[in-house]
Amino acid sequence: FTDYKSLQHILDQKELNIRQRRWLELLSDYDCDIRYHPGKANVVADALSMKEREPPLRVQALVMTIGLGLPRQILSAQTEARKPENIKKEDVGGML
Repeated sequence: FTDYKSLQHILDQKELNIRQRRWLELLSDYDCDIRYHPGKANVVADALSMKEREPPLRVQALVMTIGLGLPRQILSAQTEARKPENIKKEDVGGML
């Protein structure tokens, strides 16, 4: 199906330009009919041909090199974070 009404008559034309001949040569391998179908009525094809309305999500990568001292650094940071002077009421939802 096509929403270009004039395209259904391409097989009947006497003179074709190079691009039209190339398309017809490609189509000649298939047993098909070219039929007009108004674009407004062809909702599925119309939806597929539309541009995306939302930009695709941006993907970012994190590259991290893990050294031998990392477990020690994590333990130190956790120990420091558990000290009462470093805990804020808003961090624990007021449960203190």
